[in-house]
Amino acid sequence: MDLVSRQDPHLREVVWFAVCCRALTLLLQARSLLDFNPLFSFQALFNLLIPDHAADAFSPPRLSKPGLWDLLLERLLGGLSHWDAEHFLFIAECGYLYEHNCAFFPLYPLSVRAMAEGALWPLQQLLHLRSRLLLSAVLLNSLFSVLAAAALYKLGCVVLRCHRVAFLAAVLFSISPANVFMAAAYSESMFAFLAFSAMWQLEKGQSWLSGLLFSLASGVRANGLINAGFFLYSHGKRFALQLQVGSGSVRKLPLLWKQLLSMASSVVLMCAGIFLPFALFQYYAYMMFCGPGTGLEQAVPKPLLQLALDKGYRLATTSGGKPPWCSQRFPVVYSYIQDTYWNVGFLRYFELRQIPNFLLALPVTFLGLWAAWTYITANPRHCLTLGLERRKSEEEGKPRAGFCCPAVFVYVVHATVLLAFGFFCMHVQVLTRFLGSSSPVLYWFSAHLLQEHEPLLWSEGTDNQTAAPRSEKSLVGKSPRSCGEGTPENPVVRLLMNCSLITPLGKCILGFFLSYWLLGLILHCNFLPWT
Repeated sequence: MDLVSRQDPHLREVVWFAVCCRALTLLLQARSLLDFNPLFSFQALFNLLIPDHAADAFSPPRLSKPGLWDLLLERLLGGLSHWDAEHFLFIAECGYLYEHNCAFFPLYPLSVRAMAEGALWPLQQLLHLRSRLLLSAVLLNSLFSVLAAAALYKLGCVVLRCHRVAFLAAVLFSISPANVFMAAAYSESMFAFLAFSAMWQLEKGQSWLSGLLFSLASGVRANGLINAGFFLYSHGKRFALQLQVGSGSVRKLPLLWKQLLSMASSVVLMCAGIFLPFALFQYYAYMMFCGPGTGLEQAVPKPLLQLALDKGYRLATTSGGKPPWCSQRFPVVYSYIQDTYWNVGFLRYFELRQIPNFLLALPVTFLGLWAAWTYITANPRHCLTLGLERRKSEEEGKPRAGFCCPAVFVYVVHATVLLAFGFFCMHVQVLTRFLGSSSPVLYWFSAHLLQEHEPLLWSEGTDNQTAAPRSEKSLVGKSPRSCGEGTPENPVVRLLMNCSLITPLGKCILGFFLSYWLLGLILHCNFLPWT
C-alpha cells in the first residue's frame, strides 16, 4: 500500500508529526536513570508527586531473574507494561495459560512474540525474553501508530474529498486522547492501522484486500466484527443505486436475480472471512479448557501454578471440572469472561460510585453525539433513506465535500453504534480509547469544527494572518476554499503557537486532546486507573 508517498507533502508532514509525537511520548514516560537526580525526567517528577498505585491487577511473577540490561529497559519502558499490557506480554511469553487471558485476542501478542524472536533475536544475550517482548511491543506500536495516522489521512482524502480536513484529522490522531494506549503494550495501534487501512481500501474499490485487512483486525480486537457492516452497506448501496439507474426501463428478471446473487455471495464470503478469526479463537479456547485433561500441569512453572492457586485463576491444563461456559449451546469464552471476570453487561456500570468514570468518558461521549446530530441535521433526507437514494449532486458528479458529505454516513452510524454499546454495556471509561482506535469520526468531526471556527486555519499566509469569517453555507462543507489542498504547514502547531487567538471552542477541543494525552501518561505509567 502506498501509505507514504513522496509526492504528497501533507502525508510527509503527517508521518513526521506522528513520529515526533511518538518519540515525545516515549521520552516523557521514561523514568529517571539517575536516582540522585529525580528531576532528570518528566516521569520521575510525577513519580515523586504520584507514587505507583498498588492496583489489584493481573501481575504474573517474572520467570527469570532480571539482568542489568533488563533493569535498564524496565526503567525506560516499564510504564508501558501496566494494566492490560501485562496480559498481552504474558500471552506472548507463555500463551493462553489462564482462562481470563482469552479476553485478549491473539494476533497482537503473536506479532510481538514474532518480532522478539526474529528482529530482536540478536539481543537475546543481553535481554531476557520478557524484556525483548516489551521492547518489541513498544517498537511495533510506534510503527503501527504512525502507519495508522497515514492511513487515516488517505481515508479522509477519499471519503471527505477535503484535503484540509483530512490533513487536520490525521494530525489530531497523533495527539489522540487515547495516546498512552497507542504507545503501551496494548492492541489499539495495530487495530487502528488495520481498520483505517481496510476502510481506505474499501473506498478505493479493493474489496478483497479490504476484507483481508478487516479479517486481520477481527483477530486483534473483538469489536472488529462490527466492521462487517461496512461490507453489507457498501454492497447494498451499490445494488440499490444500480436499481435506480435502470428504474425507467424494463429490467430483465433473470439479470436482476443474477446481480442479487452475486452481491449476496460476495457479502457472505467477506463477512465469513471477518468472523473466521473470532470463531477459530473460540474453538481454540474450547479445546484448551473444555477438552480432556492433558496432564500438562507439570510443565507449568511453579510460580505460575502458585499464582493460579492464590488468585483462583483457571488453568488451561487442569484436568478437573470443566468451566460453566463449556456446556453452553454456543460455548463462547469471550462473552463468559466479560460477564464473569469484568462484570460487563447492559447497564451494569450504572452505579453511583462509577460517576467519576462517566465524567472521564463525558468529552468523547459529547463529541460523538454532537457529530451524529450535526450530520443528521445537515442531511435529514439522506439519513432517513439510509443513503440509498441517488442524489442530484451525485448525478451531476459534484458531491458535497467535508464532514457532512454523503460518504460519511456509514462512518457516523458505525461510530454511533460503538458509542451506544460502549456507554450502556461496557466499562464506560474505556470509551475514549474504544472510539479513538476504531472510528475516524472522532478525528474528522474535531477537525471539521476547528476548520470551520478557527480563523487561523482559513488563511494561507503567516501565523498571525486571519481571514474574514465565511458565510453560513460553509458550515456544511460547501466552501471550495475550505477543501483546497492548502500548504503542508501543521495546523495543530499553528494553533498552539498562536493559542491566544484560538476561539473558546478550539481551546476546548485541543484542551481535551492534549490534557488526556498528558494525563494518560502520568496516571497510566504510575499504575493509576485511566481510560
